[in-house]
Amino acid sequence: MADVHGTETRRSFVSKGAGLVGLGAAAPAAAARRRTSLALNGGPKTVTFPAAKQTALAKWPRYGAAEKQALHEMIDSGKFYEELPLFEKEWQEYTRSPFVKAHMNGTSALTSMYFALDLEPGSEILVPSYTFFSACLAMRFFGYVPVFVDIDPKTACLDLDDARRKLTKRTRAIEAMHSWGLPCEMDRICGWAREKGLIVLEDAAHAQGAEMQGRKMGTWGAMGIYSFQASKVLPAVEGGMGMYQTREYFERAAAFGHYEDPVKFPAGSPVRAYEGTGFGQKYRMHPFAAAVVRRQFRGLDERNAVVEANVRRLNDRLVQLPGLSEPRCRKDQKRVYYYANMLLLDEKKAGFTRDRLVEALQAEGVRATKWIYPEQHTLKIYSEAKWWHHPPVIPATLPGTTQVNRTHLFLPNIHGEAPELLDQWVAAFEKVWANRGQLA
Repeated sequence: MADVHGTETRRSFVSKGAGLVGLGAAAPAAAARRRTSLALNGGPKTVTFPAAKQTALAKWPRYGAAEKQALHEMIDSGKFYEELPLFEKEWQEYTRSPFVKAHMNGTSALTSMYFALDLEPGSEILVPSYTFFSACLAMRFFGYVPVFVDIDPKTACLDLDDARRKLTKRTRAIEAMHSWGLPCEMDRICGWAREKGLIVLEDAAHAQGAEMQGRKMGTWGAMGIYSFQASKVLPAVEGGMGMYQTREYFERAAAFGHYEDPVKFPAGSPVRAYEGTGFGQKYRMHPFAAAVVRRQFRGLDERNAVVEANVRRLNDRLVQLPGLSEPRCRKDQKRVYYYANMLLLDEKKAGFTRDRLVEALQAEGVRATKWIYPEQHTLKIYSEAKWWHHPPVIPATLPGTTQVNRTHLFLPNIHGEAPELLDQWVAAFEKVWANRGQLA
């Protein structure tokens, strides 16, 4: 308090000084809280690695001088179709498959595979609902009917236990999709299929370079397919490949979309008689795509190794956080990473939802995303009987599929040396977990 002359008493001076001291102590504490607070709540961003460099490291596909030169040489020479048999030969040697055939895309490879089956109309094929539409929809052109199978929420791959439950008297085949480049447990699937007399098919569209027990994906089943679309591990912009364990399957699949092939088959082949027409489709891979994919193929394993090393630097630390895991990969499996690095969140153990996590990570500067994979059984065309030999059974729920779609998140694949960026991503995750209460 001041006296009547405006001067302060000793008590008022000490009181004000104490207040100033208190303010001085509070200011650093508030600043410290801001430094450790989530960026979502006003704290500083953890990731300071330049955005342009992040974009360059995550860019896909990655084409360069070799692809440009191959296309220029093809255009200048006018020799357009020589690349196709060369690529088929190289892919056959790489996968050690008895027979292969290039197609214009993965969908045409799937369609040719279903034609090659030559099953009676009404045959049912067990297939995950968690897949691209052509894996299910192309069946209808031959009178086949999809039976929708769930996925294992720990792998995002076909759930064999659910397949066992879905078996019917009409079931003739089972198709496994190697989701996001992770091999399905093909030894278990093939063992059960042999027991039940089922044909095993593989959708390896995501899995270029992946293997299990030393065997490349696509060679476990009687037939398999790959896609070389622009987002795939081996990108040709568009393209596909069929894999066949028997000459009979190979010849039927090849002649379905390649009218020029029957004349190449042995004289005793039942398909040889269809010279000049094949079976009515034209599924030839574009020569430009073949030229591009051949140059990309030369560095496939090396590129996969770079992505794998970066994922391990990241995930080996991230999975230590409560509630965060990656899809289970067995020791006898070698996976690749199609599209992104998938992580799975146990929301109860973490204490917050996937959507809040993605929001918080993005605020910290981590390019975390989510993408709901279409669940085929929920789409209109499967509920309309007019498209099918008999109506597909629409499951009320596929809990594994729902769980993966609800709790996954993606981090970009990094295609180069970037330890600083990866360490900052780890720091951002750790910061979010340290402030879990703010996300509850």
